[in-house]
Amino acid sequence: MVLPILSLVAVISTSPSNVELRHRGLDYGYNLDYPEALAAFQQAIAADANDATAHRLTAAALWMTILFQQGNVTAEDYLGQAREKVFRTAPPADLVASFNAHIDRAIEIAEARVRANPSDADAHFQLGAASGLRASFVGTVEGRVLGALGPARRAYKEHERCLELDPRRKDAGLIVGLYRYGVSQLSLPRRLLANIAGFSGGRTEGIRLVEEAAAYPSDIQTNALFSLIIIYNREGRHADALRVIRQLQSRYPRNRLLALEAGSTALRAGRPAEALQAIDDARQLSTRDLRPRAYGEEARWRYYRGAALEALGRPRDAEQELRAALSIDARQWVHGRAHLELGRIAVGDRQPGAAVRELRAAQSACHADHDSDCADGATKLLGSLGAGE
Repeated sequence: MVLPILSLVAVISTSPSNVELRHRGLDYGYNLDYPEALAAFQQAIAADANDATAHRLTAAALWMTILFQQGNVTAEDYLGQAREKVFRTAPPADLVASFNAHIDRAIEIAEARVRANPSDADAHFQLGAASGLRASFVGTVEGRVLGALGPARRAYKEHERCLELDPRRKDAGLIVGLYRYGVSQLSLPRRLLANIAGFSGGRTEGIRLVEEAAAYPSDIQTNALFSLIIIYNREGRHADALRVIRQLQSRYPRNRLLALEAGSTALRAGRPAEALQAIDDARQLSTRDLRPRAYGEEARWRYYRGAALEALGRPRDAEQELRAALSIDARQWVHGRAHLELGRIAVGDRQPGAAVRELRAAQSACHADHDSDCADGATKLLGSLGAGE
């Protein structure tokens, strides 16, 4: 999984065997080896059935598996617009049931610790981390943004309390920082509602907290680094995002999706030659990778390669890749962006009829998948052709 996982969090316990198993599982998970990650976390549970962290990590690995199957694997999937209800493909019922069982157990154990010792900073951290994971699951897998509000509020408050009790816990700043940054991105009416619901905003403070979590040696450091990729892309800090991606690539060399992330980020930075190089190098290596692919993964490789070729002034090569992307089942925004690039090519070829068809297809697909940047780009081009609505 390339994208940020809000509650893939581990706190080192007193059991050396559990420490080793957790780190092994996290390494597997961030390298896309999800079955091996689940096996390691299950071994940790077998060693200590009352270890909240092991239950939470098992739930997180199940969540990652579902997102991988649904094709939510890069920052692009999280740069659109939030909606009260977002359509999602129904996940496998057995994975959902297993996720709920493990996250319920993690919360139960953490709640008991908080009741036993309300001044235990780590107990509050554990409860907030588990609540944050539930909120993330409800929002991303179930597509219920408002349904995630309750557990999100609890995660935020528990990690604020953890920081009050122990300001050295920079790892607790990740969830607090992410929510503060997220609230700062809302419109004024929505920010007011968020404040009423118990969330504080603050763009600069939010980024600082996430950056501190990413620099702090802990078991959530990698998670914080993934979160920074999204934040830096939102902020237009593409060079910083690429720096973080390279750092993660050195840690997780088996995660081929990091190269896809590097290519897409380079494109946003206006560096198409770098994007093409990253994609071509990774695709050559991935031919030897026989592990399962994410839903629509091949369409993404084709789309990003086509977009880079179009930006480099190679329209015929780009068109071949973009048509191939459209022939592969994938997320609607991937197809929408492929249509957008084909519309640009048609504009350059002075074929207004073809351009309008491609751009209207881009509008439709991108609106359906809440990709406002793509839809706005198509609308702008249509207006330049005198075909705007």
